[in-house]
Amino acid sequence: MEAQKQMLPRRSQPASPMTTACLSLILLLSCYVVFASTRAEQRPAIFLLTAPSSDGVRPFEIAQPLYVGARAIGMGNAFTAMADDAAAGFWNPAGLIQWQGVKVFGMNKLFDRSEYSFDPKGIAYTYRETAFFWGNKIALGVPTRDPDYTYYALARQIGSYLAVGGSLKFQRRHPSDHYQVFGYNPAYDLALLTQPRPALKIGLLLQNDQTDLNFERVTLGLAYRIQRQRSGLTFSLDLGLSGWSINGKRILTRSLGVELPVNDLFQLRVGNSNGDWTVGASLSYPFQFTTVRLDYAWINDTLLHRSNFISAEITF
Repeated sequence: MEAQKQMLPRRSQPASPMTTACLSLILLLSCYVVFASTRAEQRPAIFLLTAPSSDGVRPFEIAQPLYVGARAIGMGNAFTAMADDAAAGFWNPAGLIQWQGVKVFGMNKLFDRSEYSFDPKGIAYTYRETAFFWGNKIALGVPTRDPDYTYYALARQIGSYLAVGGSLKFQRRHPSDHYQVFGYNPAYDLALLTQPRPALKIGLLLQNDQTDLNFERVTLGLAYRIQRQRSGLTFSLDLGLSGWSINGKRILTRSLGVELPVNDLFQLRVGNSNGDWTVGASLSYPFQFTTVRLDYAWINDTLLHRSNFISAEITF
């Protein structure tokens, strides 16, 4: 079984200009509908998207993908249009169709675990045009009640240029004396991923927190790859808009990342997560029946004491 396939393998040539325009229009209309559906009234500022808010809530303490996966952190948390590893179930479920087979990942916060710990994990399985995902992210040593979330995601390729996905999110009580398959406070995410050109990917993630028709956060992602002789330089950009507001103004975030393959085994990354600089690196090695990749990331968030993360992914 192939460990990795290019997204949307049925495509024989790049999309026509008309197809590209139609896909872009779909994404723009989706953004407009979502922005218009967010509640107009001013809401309390419960959180910021990349840094702790005034009441100390960090981004990984709520049901959003920020800080999941050391590779994504190293790229400045700009991963909505990339979403090509097992962490895609958090970042953009539609991205799960970008390979064939099974991927398993886990992440661990290094050092200063007395301050807090954050250890997400997940497993994804893709067969032909359909993908499934289970994941969990839990933060310990934080003041938030039950910062423990389980994700169940499904993705499907539609045609040759578009994939759609969605996830159900459940908050779990912590600690608990039994395993919680689901939990309480259900919510959902909806996602799109399109690749109108071999070098360009566009992703959209709509995040719901309250099981209603409103989306608390909307993220539009772009990823562009500049191909070189044996490798390529990838640029990734995420623009996020929150339905929550501060002083009547909604929160807009910007994340940017760059990934540079040094050779077939080693990669370097740098990014900026809404003002916080990040760096990262990875080492991968293909064995006979599997490929193992180790990722490291450092984020210069002074309120989080410059956190260090390491994650591992195994592909079957």
